[in-house]
Order: sequence, then structure tokens, then C-alpha cells
Amino acid sequence: MPLECPRCAFGAVSLLATSPVPGVWDVLQCDRCLYAWRTTEPARRTRRDAYPDLFKLTPADIDNAIEVPAIPPLRTGAAR
Repeated sequence: MPLECPRCAFGAVSLLATSPVPGVWDVLQCDRCLYAWRTTEPARRTRRDAYPDLFKLTPADIDNAIEVPAIPPLRTGAAR
């Protein structure tokens, strides 16, 4: 398992899922920025040194991020 998140360099990464065939792939997620990736993805998605600079996050970026809007409730009845 990697030592840091490719996107924000945080040192805590959790295992979300594993492939049904043992040892083929894992899905990992950063405990700070919630970025998730499969271990079989290319280096530009799985390694900090290869991750695109444009998409890297700092702790300040995360702390100052705007809130993601909530999903509105489902409509009831038949709306056409």
C-alpha cells in the first residue's frame, strides 16, 4: 500500500475494496481528501511524483474548498 496520497500527499490511505480474484487489484482512498484509485491505474493516478501538478492539493486547498452542494430530494409523483 502506498505511503501517501497521490493528490494531497497525506500519509493515511485506507483499503476500500479488493478484487474478487486475490492479488489482482485494490481500491484505495485517502483519509484526508477522499481521492480514490485502483492500484492497476497508471502512475499519473497512483504516484505523487507522477500526479499532474495542476490537480495536486495542499492542506490549505482542502481547508478552503467550497462546500459541495447537497443532492436535492427526489421528486414524488409522475413529473413529465
